[in-house]
Amino acid sequence: MFTLDIDQELRLALIQPSFAKTYYDIVAQQRTYLSQWLAWPEHADGEGFFLSFIQTSLQNYAAGKSLTCSVIFSGQIVGTVSFNSIDHNLKKVEIGYWLREDYQGRGIMTRVVRKLIEVAFEEYHMEKVEIAAAEGNKASRSLCERLGFTLEGIITRAENLNGRIVDHAIYGLAKSHVTDSK
Repeated sequence: MFTLDIDQELRLALIQPSFAKTYYDIVAQQRTYLSQWLAWPEHADGEGFFLSFIQTSLQNYAAGKSLTCSVIFSGQIVGTVSFNSIDHNLKKVEIGYWLREDYQGRGIMTRVVRKLIEVAFEEYHMEKVEIAAAEGNKASRSLCERLGFTLEGIITRAENLNGRIVDHAIYGLAKSHVTDSK
């Protein structure tokens, strides 16, 4: 199994079928919170939902199309981070993430996304990292700004979040920007 240590308390592990029950338990407890900014929690009706998601994620990983990892903090799965898409032609990845509400405010996702940016540029040889966040999702947008992303624009009517249409703020980080600032 692919794992990547970030620091002493935080690591990433390639998503795997044995995680399905844990993911379902998290969503069952935090469905309302997660549904604020994610469309899928409303449809996560059991472990089977996550087994199917994990299987598809592993197939896409094997095909070089995406990378989905569990975020593990002090031995507990607390969220997910991914290259939702890996575009080898454009040399660009799009990062997506979510974190349990009770683990927010500890810098976990900032450290995780920082590490994934490093992986994108150094191991995958990408030239750009992109993040799409709902325009009203202040926490996600703050993470992008904290990590040096540039707001590239707002896409109106970008997503239907269970009947609520939201706009997306599109953030980009170019490898040349990171290299120039070192």
